[in-house]
Amino acid sequence: MRLFVFGLGYSANRFIAQHGGQFTGIAGTVRTAGKSAALAPTRDIETLVFNPDVTDPRIADHLANADALLVSIPPGADGDPVSQAFDAQIAASGVRRIVYLSSVGVYGDHQGAWIDETAPVHGKGRRKARIDAEDAWRAVAGNRTTILRIAGIYGPGRNALENLKAGKAHRIVKPGQVFNRIHADDITAAIAAAFEHPQTGIWNLCDDEPAPPQDVVTFAASLMGMTPPPEQNFDDAEMSPMARSFYASNNRISNARLKRELGVKLAFPTYREGLTALWQQRET
Repeated sequence: MRLFVFGLGYSANRFIAQHGGQFTGIAGTVRTAGKSAALAPTRDIETLVFNPDVTDPRIADHLANADALLVSIPPGADGDPVSQAFDAQIAASGVRRIVYLSSVGVYGDHQGAWIDETAPVHGKGRRKARIDAEDAWRAVAGNRTTILRIAGIYGPGRNALENLKAGKAHRIVKPGQVFNRIHADDITAAIAAAFEHPQTGIWNLCDDEPAPPQDVVTFAASLMGMTPPPEQNFDDAEMSPMARSFYASNNRISNARLKRELGVKLAFPTYREGLTALWQQRET
């Protein structure tokens, strides 16, 4: 089975490193030439440039021969770049399964309530762009498209331990605020399960325990034997507009369907197991 990846980034590269052996050939896109050195070193991956200004003409040939498609490029201000550029080709292709990596941000704000995949989606700006992108992929190849709605990603090189080391960790307190998150290795397991599952669908990809963000930083500091940074009130904290926008949604997201239907057993069901493993491995 041949895999083509739109967006050879953090999650896609870890998936290839851990599960690439199930494919006979792998190719994918990068935004700029010369990025292949950062990809999984154990795999021979052909890289092709795809960005708003450049589209490698070889992409069309790969799509014509691909059996599976993994899409991790987020939508831009003008919509989903992949479906816009290749919708006709993908619709007419022999691709048997498409896995599109979306975001739990599509749910908007449910004021801390527990929600699952049946919850309504709504939002504006980046959230609306994600909703529109999901709709676009269902329109392109709905019966072949699985959507994974992913919570906040952490893993090697991308976690609270690293933020503390760099002096960039903050304990922002907004009463009642919780977030789900997901370890990168659990993302790769879910992608693999989605490719193997006989049916398509929409699944939330998140951990078992939505938790206040300040608790994650406090736990990471305890692992490192550090005093955690002081708490900051959300209203007074200096934050970028994008960082502040994440706090506009407050949801407790269920992963029950992921476990029940895809059979995914999380290696890191909460941030505690995930951060502890990262600290023990010193993969920070």
